[in-house]
Order: sequence, then C-alpha cells, then structure tokens
Amino acid sequence: MTFRLGRPRFEAAFARCAGRVVLCVYGAWYANAGGVDDAAIADVGNAAEWLTYGRNHNEQRFSPLDRVNSGNVAELKVDWYLDIAEPVGLVSTPLVADSVMYFVDSRNVVRAVDAVGGELLWTYDPEVARHAADRMRIAFLHGSRGLALWGERVYVATVDGRLIAVEVATGRPMWTTPTIDPSKAMYITGAPKAFRGKVLIGNGGTEHGPARGYVTAYDAETGEEVWRFYIVPGNPADGFENAAMAMAAKTWTGEWWRTGGGGNVWHGMTYDPEFNAVYIGTGNGSPWNRRIRSPGGGDNLFLSSVLALDADTGDYRWHYQTTPGETWDYNSNMDMVLADLRIGGRDVKALLHAPKNGFFYVIDRRSGRLISAEPFAEVSWASHVDTETGRPVETPGARYPDGESVRVTPGPPGAHNWPPMSFNPVHGLVYIPTIHEAFAFSDEGVDVGRWRSPDWLAPVPGGGHGVAIRQVPLPPDRPVGTLQAWDPVRQRRVWEVAFDTAWNPGTLTTGGDLVFQGTADGDFVAYHAATGEELWREHMGLGISAPPITYGIGGRQYVALLVGWGSTPATSGGHDNYRLGWAYRGHPRRLVVFSLDGKHTVPASPLPAPPLPLDDPELVVDEDLVGHGAEVYGNCRMCHGGGAVSGGGSPDLRASRVVLSDTAFDAVVRGGALTAQGMPAFPALADRHLEALQHYIRRQARTALGLDPVAASAAADVPP
Repeated sequence: MTFRLGRPRFEAAFARCAGRVVLCVYGAWYANAGGVDDAAIADVGNAAEWLTYGRNHNEQRFSPLDRVNSGNVAELKVDWYLDIAEPVGLVSTPLVADSVMYFVDSRNVVRAVDAVGGELLWTYDPEVARHAADRMRIAFLHGSRGLALWGERVYVATVDGRLIAVEVATGRPMWTTPTIDPSKAMYITGAPKAFRGKVLIGNGGTEHGPARGYVTAYDAETGEEVWRFYIVPGNPADGFENAAMAMAAKTWTGEWWRTGGGGNVWHGMTYDPEFNAVYIGTGNGSPWNRRIRSPGGGDNLFLSSVLALDADTGDYRWHYQTTPGETWDYNSNMDMVLADLRIGGRDVKALLHAPKNGFFYVIDRRSGRLISAEPFAEVSWASHVDTETGRPVETPGARYPDGESVRVTPGPPGAHNWPPMSFNPVHGLVYIPTIHEAFAFSDEGVDVGRWRSPDWLAPVPGGGHGVAIRQVPLPPDRPVGTLQAWDPVRQRRVWEVAFDTAWNPGTLTTGGDLVFQGTADGDFVAYHAATGEELWREHMGLGISAPPITYGIGGRQYVALLVGWGSTPATSGGHDNYRLGWAYRGHPRRLVVFSLDGKHTVPASPLPAPPLPLDDPELVVDEDLVGHGAEVYGNCRMCHGGGAVSGGGSPDLRASRVVLSDTAFDAVVRGGALTAQGMPAFPALADRHLEALQHYIRRQARTALGLDPVAASAAADVPP
C-alpha cells in the first residue's frame, strides 16, 4: 500500500485557511475538535460540508444551499477540475469536510483535494490488484461508490474485502481489517457507513458462488469487530446465531445453505439517530431461481428486505420484505431515505424505498409497518401490494413455472438500481433515476444438480443464475430510462424526463429549487425541482455514472461531479451501451467543480467512438469451438460485456489485437500479464479453452463487421 502527500502539511493547511476569519494553526484540519461525529453528520443546517454518502444521516441528498438557484443556474461555470489518470469508471460520492474533498476511484485509490482550489493534497493506494487475486474476476464490476468519515479518519472498503482507516491529515493508513473470507467469491463495492464510533460494511457476491450475506460493525478507533448480523440462516446442524436466524430458517426449504442463500448487502445502509437503528437493504437469492435454492417454496427471509437493527448491538428489531421468495433478482439494496411526512392527517416517521421490484414503499420506521406501496414503473410480476398484509399480490405465471418463458417487468436491472434518489423536503418530492425494461425469464433445461458445487469455468447452460434471461424490446415510443419526480404522500408521479438510455446516475436536490443529474451520454443537467423544466446543461465529454454533491465555502456554492463512465452499463455491455461510444481508455476521467464565479473550461474530450472489431483473414472459424467458447466466455462477460460487446468499462475483445496473438492471449489470460490493470489470471484454463475463446470472439467480430463468420475473410484489419 502507498500514500503520497501532494505538498507539505503546513502549506496545505495555510492555503485552505488563508482569508478566513478563523484561527488556523498547524495541523488544524477540522473546525470542530475531534473531527466528524454523529452531531455533525446529523446537522441538516450544515451546508458547508457533505459528510456522508447521502450528506446527512437521513440520506436525503438535499442541501439547503440556494446561492445557485433556478433563477441563476444558467450562469454556472467550471470553477476548477482535476484530471484523474485512471482508465476505468468513477461512480463514487465525494465527501467534503473542513474545506477538503475526499473521493475514491474504482481501484479504491483515495484522494484528498483542496475543495476551494482543487489542489491534490494526498493520495492513498491500497493496491487492490495485488490483494484481490481471483476476486479480480469481479472486483472492478461497479467501482467503489464512496467513503465514510469519522473523527479524523476516512474509511475505505476495498474490492478484496478489507476495511481501512486512513488519517485525514496525511493519507497514512492507521489500521486495516479483513471483512470477508478470502476463499469466498465475495467483494465490496459499497460505501462504509459511520455512526456512534462504529463503521458498518457489507459485501457483494450473490451471483458468484455460495454466498451468505452479512453486515459487520467495526470499532472506528481500533478496527475490532463489534457485531455481525447474517442476512440468511446457515446450516441448521450448526445452530443459529440468534433468534432472528431461527425464525428465518422456518421460511426456507431444502438444503439452501449449499448454495449459500444470498442476501448480500452490497449497498443500502442508513443510520437513524432518532431511534438508534440501522436500516439494511438486503440482496436477492443465491441462485436467483427459488426452485433451486428453496425447492419447497417459502419467503426466504431475509432476502429482498428492509431490516432494522439495533445500532449498538446489531440485534434484530423488525423487517419488511419487499419481494417474498424472490426469483427475479429483485434485491432491496437500493438507498433508504428518512423523512418526516404528514400522511392521512398524522405525522409519520417515514422510510422511503424504491427497490428493483418497481414499487415505491413508504414504511413507518418506528415499527416496520407498511403505510403504502405503489408502482413507480411498469410492474407485471405483481398486480399490487396488499396494505393490510404488506405482501405483493403476484400475477399468475410470473414465476416462469415448468420452463415456460414469461415476460416480466421490471427486469434484473430493476426499475431503480443503486444510483441514489434524492428527496426535497421543501417540495415534498423524490427524484428517482428510473429504468424501464422488460425481460423474458425461463428455467427450461437448467440442471439443478450442477448448483450443488458451482464451477466458475462451467456456467450453467442457459444462464449462470439458475434461469435463462433475455431482454425483450419495448415499443419504440416507450422511453427506456427516465428521471421522475415522485410524491411519496400521494404516491403519484408529478413530472418525468425521458432518456434514450436506460441507466442514468443518481440525483442531488437543493434549496435553490434545483435537481441535478448526469446522463449516460455525457451531459450534466439542472432541472427545476417543482416542474422538471430544464434550466442548464453542460456536456462533460464522457458518460456520467456518479451522483453530484454541493457544498459552500467562503460565500460561494460549489457543485461537484466525478466524470467517468462505469458501473453496470459499462461492464454489462450490449449494443445500446456500445453505441454510446465510451471506449475503454478513450476519454479522460475528471473531477469537475462548478460555481457561479467559475471562469474555466475543461479541455475537449475525443468524440464518442465505439471500438471497431478486427478480423484475422487467415482464421477459419470452427463452429464447434465457437459453442464451447461461448460457455467459457461466461467468465469474461461480467467485465467485457454480453456477446463480447463491451460497454466501455473494459476493452472490447472483438477489437483487441491481444486476442489475435496466441502468445499474447495466453500471457494475459493465463499468465496475468495485465493484473495491474485489473485483468485477473485464469491459470486453470486449458489450451482448448483459450482456442475456443478465440474462435468465439472472432465469430462475434465478423458478425459485427457483416462478414461470413465461418469462411476466412479477405477484409483488412480495421484499426481500433
């Protein structure tokens, strides 16, 4: 691990403090003695800083700042920017404390920057490529979504499963603790949550082998484990950790622990200081198909749920399950917003939640009782949610029985994924990045027995999750993605903006009657919070995946955004994401900060340019090898895209000269020649696996070029 100071500590402190009417002394990095604590994070009136993922403990992503407002936002200009020498996506929420901004990239490199002038103060690199080993197969899928601040430390969770405390003044690591078993195919992409002297973190990995999700709270000072709560029960023969697990086990059947159950908490953790509770949004089942993991049915607690735990002990308080017995990848890992609402003539301490399954939930956070639930996108798997029982009323056939192919909405990406929504308490509206997609589900031909010992190199035919899925096109007049303003009291849409892309980043709302959001095609946009009227647009030269923040220093309001194409669309690929043209290494990544007093412009980026496939005219494609190569490619698709069509988060293998060279291909795939760039080694692959991969990729390249996939082509190479 390495850390680097951008300049001497005294000089950095002096530069940030110059011109302020405060006492500034050597090493005074925080205005409040002891640094960040619960009082500071909970202070909704503290507009100068952004101290946690959702700004405050309520996760509203609302700032009362109004110097930038609906009347003058058109004058917003670049105040400063910082280029980031990193070819992969940026998806995190920056934090700001005492005029210093902290952010993390997809390799978990943490940077501290002067929030006024943009000068880099220090860098800490936890060297995840060296630590991740085989977990690099999934390590850079999303990138890290953020950091946590507590006291005088910033906390980063690495993809390989470490939680690290870093000194805010120097970037020096103070302690490191492992949070996952290194033999498990688990990883971390989420932001830690800090509260009451503890740091909470979960993990991902539901789709990558046996997984029993959990969250763990660690002592912020020492890194020692304080408590751990498992999401699903383990093998009954081993006993249960607590009464909650014994209760949950009654909702499972068969030998679910052989596949691990799932429920991984890779995102979605909210602390409520009013009730001293933490709310946990839980993951889907492992595997997706309930017929495999729980063949006798059952609700499968605590999958796809909101769990309330005691913040001090981790003890179970209550739960609300959004999708009982889920079988469509409808996890509830999405953000949970706390708000005080007036509903039906009474004041409600509400928890607002818009998970993948397409229903918007208003839950009484005192008790976990459902107040209301209505669809905010097209929902076909259930007709409605019964408010008396709290259970969805499923539509006949939605569980794709007997191998039948069934059209289901939403699809596995969900109606709302991890890009965070925001809530404006002035207008009473929630701003949701919404996905509108349909998929066909079927488990015909799935060999249930193969799930008894999941094999990375032999994916289940028809799908690696116990179910085959394919996207179903929507009518041409239907948008695939929208930003919508949702009224949680009346449970209705107030306004909506349509996009040509399904996946767009999270939102920020302010006291200036504004909503900010980036787009997949590279625009940063401000809307009127009440009407949805577009007020300002700036093209950033690259697709945006991170949510913006705002902060105020010295009478100036800043709006900050990380610009770097990443997350699911960049790695899942597909033609819709490929056509955006955000090629791997093709466009610069930046941190860009705006203000009304800005006088800068960022350098122009190259135009979007999807990588063009190459061909080897001497290769005669063997269709038998292509079929085998398609199976082996199951190890590659998570980063390089379905059908070998990259979305820009990794190289497009159809356009890679490495694939055309037997020697280079072997060195990269089996030898780990590009480990430092995040490409893991697959030493267990045999020569026949590599050959099959080459034939499959070349067939895909020739198809894209409009050539005969089998016959040797006379076409010349097309430069990437």
